[in-house]
Amino acid sequence: MEKIAVGILGATGYTGGELVRLLARHPAARIAWVTSERYAGRPLSDAFPHLRSAGDLPCQKLEPARAAVECQVVFCAMPHLTSMAVIPQLLAQGCRVVDLSADFRLRDARVFQEWYGVEHKAPELLREAVYGLPERHRAVIDKARLVANPGCYPTSVLLALGPLLEADAIEPGGIVIDSKSGVSGAGRSAQQGNLLAELNEGFRAYKVIGHRHIAEMEQELAGYAGRPIQIRFTPHLLPQSRGILSSCYVRPRGERSAASIRELLAWRYEQEPFVRILPEGELPATSDVRGANFCHIGVALDKRTGWLLLFSTIDNLVKGAAGQAIQNFNLMTGRPETEGLDQMPLFP
Repeated sequence: MEKIAVGILGATGYTGGELVRLLARHPAARIAWVTSERYAGRPLSDAFPHLRSAGDLPCQKLEPARAAVECQVVFCAMPHLTSMAVIPQLLAQGCRVVDLSADFRLRDARVFQEWYGVEHKAPELLREAVYGLPERHRAVIDKARLVANPGCYPTSVLLALGPLLEADAIEPGGIVIDSKSGVSGAGRSAQQGNLLAELNEGFRAYKVIGHRHIAEMEQELAGYAGRPIQIRFTPHLLPQSRGILSSCYVRPRGERSAASIRELLAWRYEQEPFVRILPEGELPATSDVRGANFCHIGVALDKRTGWLLLFSTIDNLVKGAAGQAIQNFNLMTGRPETEGLDQMPLFP
C-alpha cells in the first residue's frame, strides 16, 4: 500500500511534536514535510530529542506552495490566527487540511471577530470547515477538504454534555463548567507563569471571564440542544504536564437518576472506540488517559441539592489535539478510525 504523504506545519510545538510521535507509527501515513521557523534547516530531533527514532526529519521554512506539492494531507499545528492566511493556499492546490488552531472552529465571522479581536482572513471557508468531533460529525468529516480540530477544553465538555442536551435529559440553562488543564495546553513558548518555580506546588484559575473556548462550546452545545446555550466556564492551570479534567454541573430534567444518565451515555457511546463511561462509584483521573486518545466520563448525582455532576478526562495533547486530528485524518482518507491510535495510556 502506498502511504499517504502528510505534512505538519508547526512541528516543534507540543501539538506538532505529538503529531510526529503518533504519525511515525501510523501504517498508512508518511511524514513528508515538517516546518519550523525557529529550527529551519535543522533536524526535528534538535527540538525534540525523544523523536530521534522517527528519523531525522529536516525542518523547513513555511512555504505553502511547496508543502502542497509534497503532501496530500496537511496538519496545521501553528499558533491561533496564523492558519487562516495559509490554509486557503493549501486548499487551492488540492491539499486536504486538518487545522488544530481555533481559526476555523466558529462558523460565523462576526462571532470570530468578537471573541478573537481580529477580522477573519478567509470568512468564505468558515461555513465549509467541518467541526472535527468524530463522535458528533463523523458522517461529514470523511468528505471534508478542511476539518477544524476541536479545542481541548471543548472536547472534554462536549463529549460529556452533548448527548444529554440532545436527549433533553438536562436543563439547558445554568450549566457550570469547571476545567483544569496541564501546562502543555498553554503551548511551548516561554512564559513566566509557566516556569517550574512559578507553577510547581500551585494551582490557579485564569481567563475567568471571556475565555475564547466559550464561543466554541456554546456553538456546538446549541447544535445538540437545538436552541441557544450559555455556559459559565472557568479554566484552571494544574502543576502537571498533561491532562484535562472538566467538572460539569447541570440540573437533570424530571426524576433522572445517576444510573439513568449513565445508561444514556453508555448507549450513546456504545460503538465509540475512544469514549468510556465509568461504572457507578468510579470517577476519572487525568492519569488514566495520559498519552492515549481516550475520554473517560464519570457521573454522580447530589440528591441533597439536585445537581447532576459529570466528570470528563482527556489527554489535552492526544484526544484534545493530535490524537483527535489523526482520528479525523483516518476518516478523511478511508482508513480504520482507530488506526495509529491503539496505544494504551501511560501509567504511572
